[in-house]
Amino acid sequence: MTPRVTLLPRKAQPFYARHPWVYPGAIAEVVGDPADGAEVDLYSSAGHFIARGLFNARSKIRVRLYCWQPGQALDHAFFAAACDRALRLRRDLLRLTGPESACRLIFSEGDGLSGMTVDQYGQWLCVQFTALGLAQRRDLIAQVLAEVVQPRGIYLRTERGIGSLEGLQVRDGLLWGEPPPDDLTIREGPLLFRVNLREGQKTGFYLDQRDNRQLVARLAVGRRVLDAFCYTGGFGLHAAAAGAESVECVDSSAAALELARLNAQLNGLTQRTQLVQADVFDHLDERVRQGRRYGLVVLDPPKFARSRSALPEALRGYRRLLSLALRLVEDDGVVVMCCCTGLVTRAMLEELLAQSAVDQRCWLQLLAATGQAPDHPVASSCPESNYLKCLVSRVSLTETSTRLSE
Repeated sequence: MTPRVTLLPRKAQPFYARHPWVYPGAIAEVVGDPADGAEVDLYSSAGHFIARGLFNARSKIRVRLYCWQPGQALDHAFFAAACDRALRLRRDLLRLTGPESACRLIFSEGDGLSGMTVDQYGQWLCVQFTALGLAQRRDLIAQVLAEVVQPRGIYLRTERGIGSLEGLQVRDGLLWGEPPPDDLTIREGPLLFRVNLREGQKTGFYLDQRDNRQLVARLAVGRRVLDAFCYTGGFGLHAAAAGAESVECVDSSAAALELARLNAQLNGLTQRTQLVQADVFDHLDERVRQGRRYGLVVLDPPKFARSRSALPEALRGYRRLLSLALRLVEDDGVVVMCCCTGLVTRAMLEELLAQSAVDQRCWLQLLAATGQAPDHPVASSCPESNYLKCLVSRVSLTETSTRLSE
């Protein structure tokens, strides 16, 4: 008999609505002594079946829910159907799959598979598990992916810190098929990019910024561009290819900048692109002291907070970045502020932008407020899957309202 998790009174509504995370504070009783990673059925306090999920006593998310049909095992057939549904979105509707293309094939909660992401880079897949129960089923999931997607190989990557959060013990390495080549190359729009599945950040490339890179490229024509936290050059190289006067790409990672250098060479953009290895905050400070000005400043920092206790410090970090950017941008220039910290809402980021404009005595016009690319779909039942914010603003330095000084 499948172990049973019973909720406290008045706690069932989010889970009937298909929110996938059950926290310990919502649970009244666990019957059946489930092992970590075992299937459990979730019941309301009135004894009604709600959903089936995977249990983990070591995680803050005590149960992750996957199926709302009673009696459905989380087996090969279940995962095959879920993976096929995800593939059809990218292949048939978004048309993002192809021999040189790259996309997020499975986006965790956004595709009903909480705790797993799968990125497709041409003929290779890169998998990350952030849930113990799915990591325990990695061989089954690899078999399903091999059947549904038919890649040449599947590589496993782990996220920093997830072991302590989930009690998860997995190592990076080949999960199925052939290992990815060292010169794995994808095409995004008009450009080619090298991707390192073994050592790159996340799974090798920031696929969620695909559409935002195209937007920024259109605004970069004829401008001097500063791409801060450039990683392998996504924003900066698209800007250079679109006709930017010059592009300065800054990152602290030597490995990321080496890939950025290769990407600039691949696309014939080395003459327009300067690569700088430095602490980004320190580099922006130095450029302010030098009196440098840019027509377009892109800020795409890594996640600043993984817990609510770290949120105040994260907000201070974003505010400092905005302050530096507004001192570096020229009149009628553009500042692009990206934030992948899920705990920071769009409203918080817009408030920081407004406060920074007052502090720096300039006037901002918000041109666009976008998010992640559509291969990172947001589940209506799990708004937390809507994590990426990208605010694009025009900056006026000469027409600041005199009321700011009153």
